[in-house]
Amino acid sequence: MRDDLAFAVWSRERQQRIEGVLDGLLDARGGAPLVEAMRYATLGGGKRMRPLLAYAAGEFADADPAVVDAVAASVEMVHAYSLVHDDLPCMDDDVLRRGRPTCHVRHGEAMALLAGDALQAAAFAVLARSRVREPGEACALLADAAGMDGMAGGQAIDLAAVGHVLPLDELSAMHRRKTGALIGAAVALGAQCGRPLPHDEVDALRGYAEAAGLAFQVIDDVLDAEGSTATLGKTPGKDAASGKPTFVSLLGLDEARRHAEALRARAGAALARFGTRARRLVELADWIVLRQH
Repeated sequence: MRDDLAFAVWSRERQQRIEGVLDGLLDARGGAPLVEAMRYATLGGGKRMRPLLAYAAGEFADADPAVVDAVAASVEMVHAYSLVHDDLPCMDDDVLRRGRPTCHVRHGEAMALLAGDALQAAAFAVLARSRVREPGEACALLADAAGMDGMAGGQAIDLAAVGHVLPLDELSAMHRRKTGALIGAAVALGAQCGRPLPHDEVDALRGYAEAAGLAFQVIDDVLDAEGSTATLGKTPGKDAASGKPTFVSLLGLDEARRHAEALRARAGAALARFGTRARRLVELADWIVLRQH
């Protein structure tokens, strides 16, 4: 492992790595329409933040990157499926994602729905066949992060909250499920690809992931409020137009940014005692808060 790499180089190498892994897993199979829709939704764009977190947590646990590949791919497939479904007319009704037409605009609503379903199923198949410790428990962890107590449950709360003002603790609790749960799964699963960690280190990773995951959502709200289509690759201002509660609508732009900085500091503090061993995870928390898209 070359731990002297600058973060930009390290992250680019792993983004390219996971792109290749996903490309191989989503074999074109002669251009079948369903697979083409799955590939369209998954390949050729995105920050790959969740795979980066998995690789960084794997390094923290001295994991072989080849073992982390499957974990990183499974989490990214779940993320991709969630974006396809979120963009559908029955949900957020978005027409742009990653600077190009959303999956249902390009492939039709029915095929996009199936592509999301198939990506979710593929994610668990990849994880079940991986070399992660105890694949059954790993699948349960990812299922919890994606299901009613995680991402889907948080999304349901978000839908019910349209037109309402949520206090900070309730807004944060919603986003710990909607956004943070899958980020936490990426970190936990990446760490499970390496040597077993003592309980205090597992707890430190959990604290880091909770703070970093919430910071990601705060900055997403900030960028949605002040960004442009060109920089975001999607339609800005959708949450405000839809009456969704956000950290910006509750706190204002300046206070939301300060809140994100506090979460960034909390994430770094959770891993401070591990020094260079946690370098990439800390750098990712910095990037989450300082990013422009």
